[in-house]
Amino acid sequence: MSSQDEQFQAGAPDPAPSSADDGMTWWYRWLCRIAGVIGGLSCAFAGLWNCVTINPLNIAAGVWMMLNAFVLFLCEAPFCCQFIEFANAVSVRADKLRPWQKAAFYCGMAVFPVVLSLTLTTLFGNAIAFATGVLYGMSALGKKGDAISYARIHQQQKQMDEEKLTGALEGQA
Repeated sequence: MSSQDEQFQAGAPDPAPSSADDGMTWWYRWLCRIAGVIGGLSCAFAGLWNCVTINPLNIAAGVWMMLNAFVLFLCEAPFCCQFIEFANAVSVRADKLRPWQKAAFYCGMAVFPVVLSLTLTTLFGNAIAFATGVLYGMSALGKKGDAISYARIHQQQKQMDEEKLTGALEGQA
């Protein structure tokens, strides 16, 4: 590689932010991970229960739910999948995703079996996996502002409105 290529590589920004730069606190990140693991467990058990039937749509939804469980375990708790060679690589790649991307992925994965076969088993089995996506989606919205800054902004807006009103009244006189 030439020196120009090395300078270009060094100066290029990282396309995907690391998980430390996503603005999530440590406890919220752990909450999302725990919800993902519990969602994986609920998907696995409900998917297995859903497969014990003769209805082909229920079987397809159950298989999809067990696939959801596998993906949740792979992304959120790779130590559960130590027998799979690529588990850590998938987990590292999933950690580089932005929270809104994880939210869309997890919610989409959880909605598909429900659309495929609308039963109580699929609803309750995918509820926690969907909630994991919602938690990631809430983190993508960002932190809530404090009351002092909102009050300051409101006061500035009120002051500008009063100045416009007095300027309009003086212009009429």
